[in-house]
Amino acid sequence: MSTNTKSQEQKKTAGDTAPLGLRMNQLMAATGLPKSTLLYYVEQGLLPQPVKTSPNMAYYDEACVERARLIKRIQTQHRLPLSKIRTILDAQAQGQDTEALIALGHEVFGHQQENLLNKQEFLRQSGLSRRALEKFQDAGLLLPLEPGRYDQQDLAMGRMFATAQGRGVGPEDLSFYHRLGSEIVDQEMALRARITKDLPPAADAELTLTLTQGARAMRGYVIDRLFQLRVAGARHLKDEEMLS
Repeated sequence: MSTNTKSQEQKKTAGDTAPLGLRMNQLMAATGLPKSTLLYYVEQGLLPQPVKTSPNMAYYDEACVERARLIKRIQTQHRLPLSKIRTILDAQAQGQDTEALIALGHEVFGHQQENLLNKQEFLRQSGLSRRALEKFQDAGLLLPLEPGRYDQQDLAMGRMFATAQGRGVGPEDLSFYHRLGSEIVDQEMALRARITKDLPPAADAELTLTLTQGARAMRGYVIDRLFQLRVAGARHLKDEEMLS
């Protein structure tokens, strides 16, 4: 048998037995992430399912290395829900520049917050009863970004609602905030859609970032200023002109 023939047979044999990807320990070493984190990413659909050759043997696509690193960076530096992380990952897979999307997500959701509270701990720290929590959530007044996990902003609102209840103010009295807030957000989204409809993804994200910053400024300025002018024009606290 010639040397070339033997070499070709060796390559063929090597190709036939080549791994289908990375084993879990190799993926852990390449990403610096623990097995539990990587399995969680797979469970949540952030990483593709591995190819299983037996009940105890699975191979992960090599692209999972860069993808897992990006997920961890986004989770560490930014406060993005999993649905937004998936959007960024899909954009990356399509060859789009993801930095503008990440910057937009950071503007919308802010910094990553540590020490998210489960429901039991939230109830203990806020002073709300379980029933009251359900009522405020059903009224759209308490809106955690992730079901059953509450951040410090949620906690501050929960404590305020507990105080309000003690003074006889319940979710039914405050429901107009959700109703009118939804109308404002609907109008903001419609404006964004109209202005950005013909833009490519990166330019869309950049302009949406500017629009988001402007929307936040408008909400704070207009509503607070309307309130200030109403109070300034009143003659006393019982003045009915404050109601119109």
